[in-house]
Parts: sequence; C-alpha cells; structure tokens
Amino acid sequence: MIKNSLNVIIIAVAVVISSYLFSNAFQNRNKSNDTISVTGSGKKDFVSDLIVWSGSFSKKNMTLKDAYDALDADREKIKNYLSSKGIAPNEMVFSAVNFNKDFETTFNENGTTRQQIFTGFTLTQSVSIQSKEVNKIEELSRQSSELINSGVEFYSNPPEYYYTKLAELKIKMIAEATKDASIRAKSIAENADASLGNLKKSDMGVFQITGQNSSEDFSYGGSFNTQSKNKTANITVRLVYQVN
Repeated sequence: MIKNSLNVIIIAVAVVISSYLFSNAFQNRNKSNDTISVTGSGKKDFVSDLIVWSGSFSKKNMTLKDAYDALDADREKIKNYLSSKGIAPNEMVFSAVNFNKDFETTFNENGTTRQQIFTGFTLTQSVSIQSKEVNKIEELSRQSSELINSGVEFYSNPPEYYYTKLAELKIKMIAEATKDASIRAKSIAENADASLGNLKKSDMGVFQITGQNSSEDFSYGGSFNTQSKNKTANITVRLVYQVN
C-alpha cells in the first residue's frame, strides 16, 4: 500500500515538473519569435580622386631587329608627347614588349590548307599613367589621337576611375544605414503599440558602386564601377530587434 502511494506521488511530481518545463519552453519559444526585422540603406554620391589611363602601340617588320628599332622610335615619340603634356617620366609605366610571328594561310580549292606564308613580326607595348590629377589625365586621354598624326599607331583605352578614401566612406555609410534601419524599426513598433528591446542580430548587405544617375543593375556579389568619374555608393544593413 505504501509502495503504491509512493509511486503515485512520484508520478504526480513528474507530471507537474514536465508540465512546468513544457510551459516554460513554450513561452520562451513565443518570446523568441517576438522580433522585428528591418532593412536600412545608405547612399552617397562622390567624385573619383584617382585615374588610371593606358594605351598601346605596335610595329610590324619582316625582321625582329627592325621591328624593335621601330618600336623604340615610337616609344620615344610617346615619351616626348606625354612630357609636353606635363607628365613626369616616373609617371609613365611601359610594359614588357610582346611579339608575335604572323603568317598568312592560303587554301586549296577544296578548302584544305595549302601553305602558311610568314608575313613578319608584330611587336606591341603598352603605357599606363596613374594620377590624382583626374581632369588633366582625362583630357589627355581625349587628345591622344594627336600621336597618330605623328606616325605612331597608338590605341587609347578608356580611363578607369577610382576613389582612394573608399574605406572611410564605407564606414560612414554603414552608420547611416544602421541609423535608417533603427528609425524604421522604432516606427513599426510604435505603430503596433510595442517597444523595441535588445538588438538580436545585424547583417550587412552587399556594397555597390555604380555610375551616378546611371541605369546599372546591382550585382549579387557587388558591383564596382570604374568607367564613371562621378559615382554612387549604396549599402544595406539588416537589423533584428526583440519586441516588448
């Protein structure tokens, strides 16, 4: 009899404890779901403060030595031209010379290869300039066709524009996006007759740099425009708050 009573008491206590633990877990589960998730954004227009411009030139000749001599002559013309535009010698970076052996292929009437005739050596070299005088180099890139008039077979590439204070800009934009998200969260909570609790989680979105006033699409991995001097940076921050 005593043994049966003891078993009943143990079972009753176990039921009470189990009920308490289940109720507490259920309440904590609901409590963890009482959160609000908001996304804030930061946007900043800025002007590039660094420009990189490059171009290439080439010469072709039946002998390698004559091709090198002709390329050397063009290189000197380019150096003199850039110097006349205010570019210091240490700002001109010339690449290694690349050369190819060119052949002309002739075909038989049935379309098979008849023979390959050697037509000469083509030597190519590039020159690049990196400067913080953005407007000056930008204008130079437009005027580089003047080299063609001097007999240089020069091909100009579009300038690339960069910003040297990107790290500082990014920090400011993260703060702006975080503030924007916080304001949104408070507004939503107030409209729902609730109050914000502790910040539970924060995630930073992808940093995007596009041309100013352009129709460029954002990239999943982040876009980084180098073609536009005037740029726009965008960033998003996602915050998750406890709601009381």
